Amino acid sequence: MRCPYCTHTEDKVIDSRMSGEGLSIRRRRECLKCGKRFTTYEYVEKASMMVIKRDGTRKRFDREKIKEGILKACEKRPVSMDRIDQIVDEIEKEVQKKADMEVKSTEIGNMVMEQLYDLDEVAYVRFASVYRRFKDVSHFMKELQKFLE
Repeated sequence: MRCPYCTHTEDKVIDSRMSGEGLSIRRRRECLKCGKRFTTYEYVEKASMMVIKRDGTRKRFDREKIKEGILKACEKRPVSMDRIDQIVDEIEKEVQKKADMEVKSTEIGNMVMEQLYDLDEVAYVRFASVYRRFKDVSHFMKELQKFLE
């Protein structure tokens, strides 16, 4: 494993623990050269799931893409990284349960929206504004009305 700070290849594992209902292992590591600490995750490699995009193209399922979207929505909000990781784990688990090896991107987006709705109102609206491609303020206001009612 390369250190993300100095790129040295030798490190030691300080702590290992299961996360995500046993679907992954979180490891805290310390670089033997610069002494900085970083976190890595190990996941079981699963059969590749394909995501059908809005334009009909297919791409490989990428949990990091989901995580990036949630991180952007939760930026400067009181949401812990552990909670974000839990949400990503839950969504990945739900997608993997599907009998076929394809899932529509809209289904994944809806799963994220459901999770964010319960988690943080601001993060939900931020994600919805990008995901639903609000064209103007009236579409944005309709989404906000859900919280005001």
